[in-house]
Amino acid sequence: MQDKKKFYMTTAIAYASGKPHIGNTYEIVFSDLVARAKRMEGFDVFFQTGTDEHGEKIELKAQAAGMTPKEFVDQRAADIKRIWDLMDTTYDKFIRTTDKEHEEQVQKIFEKFYKQGDIYKGSYKGWYCTPCESFWTESQLVDGKCPDCGGKVEMAEEEAYFFKMSKYADRLLKYYDEHPDFIVPVSRKNEMVNNFLKPGLQDLCVSRTSFTWGIPVTFDKRHVVYVWLDALTNYITGIGFDADGNSSDLYKKEWPADVHIIGKDIVRFHSIYWPIFLMALGEPLPKQIFGHPWLLQDGGKMSKSKGNVIYADDLVDYFGVDSVRYFLLSQMPFDNDGVISWDLVMDTINSELVNVYGNLVQRTIAMTNKYFGGIVCDKGVSEPVDDELKSVAKAARDKVFANIDAYRSADALSEIFTVLRRANKYIDETMPWVLAKDESQKDRLSTVLYNLTETIVICASLLAPFMPSTSQKAAEQCGTTLREYADLDQFGLLQSGTKVAENPAHLFARIDVDKVKKDLLAKGIVKEDKIEETPEKPEKKESVKEEKKEDKKAENVVDLSEITIEDFAKIQLRVGKILTAEKVEKADKLLKFSVQIGDDTRTIVSGIAKYYTPEEMVGKNIVVVYNLKPAKLRGIESQGMLLCACFKKEDGSEEVVLVSPEKPVESGSVVR
Repeated sequence: MQDKKKFYMTTAIAYASGKPHIGNTYEIVFSDLVARAKRMEGFDVFFQTGTDEHGEKIELKAQAAGMTPKEFVDQRAADIKRIWDLMDTTYDKFIRTTDKEHEEQVQKIFEKFYKQGDIYKGSYKGWYCTPCESFWTESQLVDGKCPDCGGKVEMAEEEAYFFKMSKYADRLLKYYDEHPDFIVPVSRKNEMVNNFLKPGLQDLCVSRTSFTWGIPVTFDKRHVVYVWLDALTNYITGIGFDADGNSSDLYKKEWPADVHIIGKDIVRFHSIYWPIFLMALGEPLPKQIFGHPWLLQDGGKMSKSKGNVIYADDLVDYFGVDSVRYFLLSQMPFDNDGVISWDLVMDTINSELVNVYGNLVQRTIAMTNKYFGGIVCDKGVSEPVDDELKSVAKAARDKVFANIDAYRSADALSEIFTVLRRANKYIDETMPWVLAKDESQKDRLSTVLYNLTETIVICASLLAPFMPSTSQKAAEQCGTTLREYADLDQFGLLQSGTKVAENPAHLFARIDVDKVKKDLLAKGIVKEDKIEETPEKPEKKESVKEEKKEDKKAENVVDLSEITIEDFAKIQLRVGKILTAEKVEKADKLLKFSVQIGDDTRTIVSGIAKYYTPEEMVGKNIVVVYNLKPAKLRGIESQGMLLCACFKKEDGSEEVVLVSPEKPVESGSVVR
């Protein structure tokens, strides 16, 4: 058997000063996606993450908490690891910079640099930012504040050891030129070159004397090793690097790293300082550094002081792990900042996970149980409409994994959801509920449901690195297992005779937005000014006066006076697609629909239960009054109106027929 190709990847190590927010959590989830995908492709993956635990900020926080620094970081590291585990991440090594093996190697590395003349003693005077643990020159400040965090800086002067960065600057620039993909996106590389290397690289402060919580310099105990020489070296110490030349087999196998996945704010440290340290050690440089964008809220970076912090465990409590993973991986662009809010998370879950993915699985399995006792069989009764579905499904694998390899998770998910949306459209085109009424079409119906089930299994397998638990559940509901990577460009591997689940639970529960908002406010998770409540329609007050008979008659009177074109222009009609349909409890006439109208998904309640069953309605294209003021029916807010034609049949009974487009049109199309 051929040996697997190795793939060593790391995240930045999380600073153990506090609980990581959802922006911090994005990095570990994204990295886990890459790790899982690489394993599916057949790579031997080693995935390292961990915590950065030294520094002045931690020393001060520990003092404020009445704890020793070690007690403090033990608690913080445990909390970070808990959240990483909560998010179902599959790291192989969780390193802490307080690990004995790491501290010993940092001391050796510092000594080595000093002995070979890369480190010298001096003094430093400059503007210091405690949260960032960074010194800045006057010219680097922005409005007199730290250029990274925007926080307060203070003038500081102290004795320190410095690393001769300038000694290696030209060599690093040459490396950039020879390895154009070393830093991605390219905008990050340009920033490093233009802002730091070309203006002239300043020597780096690598020790401090103003605090004690750090790794002591062996030959000068007044000094502790400064953060970046300590933290950055974790990528080699964690896999067994030894500065004396006795590195482990693991190190020899894994280094150089295939990719460091880090936030854009620390690209400078990873693409300038870290490569230079490695050059000084005589070690190979990592193959690639990906500086991912930030996840922002309220138009800015999350911070406790701004009151805009969202935590992963709070989101998981409401929506589940896989839904949160999906949101993070679907909303973050490759090189621009992403945005998060509670409203956006809920809208994404309802419109994409519930309506597109979950509904497809639920409808397909329900129809298989209803028409064939849960047995899936390919009867080979094909039609041209099948070919497009099969083609899209078979082509998805290479597109998805190419995007993951390029660190474009949102684009990868978009490719999968193109297949899922195509499958939903396939239901509209084949109309299984119509086929079921014709006994001669039984084999065709069976083939249609087989094609749908096969598509679900392929998509669930492609989604496994993104939503591992849900993917497993979807495959189980289809009566099978997830596919191997090598089989994902094929269609028709599902064995005929497979039995689907009899009573499958919905993959995703629809979010009651108003209920969640009220709960968030009640628990103090969000502030009232950070979330918009959906306005309640005021209840009409009962008149104390007895209604007149004339008023009662007037209830059914319709004003048929002529209107102008301007009046008609106020009414906006759009084409919608019914995603889900269900009966309203204790209301014989009412059906509740989830209707997709372009990018919008709305709840609409209509009194047509006498004329249509919920099963008949799902998948239909209908015409909706789009700008109708919402109204509550049986406690459900209806956000629009379906158009129907009403007429009398020969027997005098009333018939109601939905108004729908003559030909297939895109959901959201305007009716003129």
